[in-house]
Amino acid sequence: ADAKTDEVLGVHMIGARTADLIAEAVTAMEFRASAEDISRMSHAHPTFAEAIKEAALAVDKRTINI
Repeated sequence: ADAKTDEVLGVHMIGARTADLIAEAVTAMEFRASAEDISRMSHAHPTFAEAIKEAALAVDKRTINI
């Protein structure tokens, strides 16, 4: 995320089920979402999609499960 605006600029994904996760990241980037926007969205636990929320929280050093 951009340091000044918090806008999501890109993502890196490696591992199982990344094809299932990329759609959320692309949608967020298309709508110029911030990491804060993603972190406020509901993500089921425990799921792979929760990793997207954790990454968004990590931008501001607020992770829950990592």
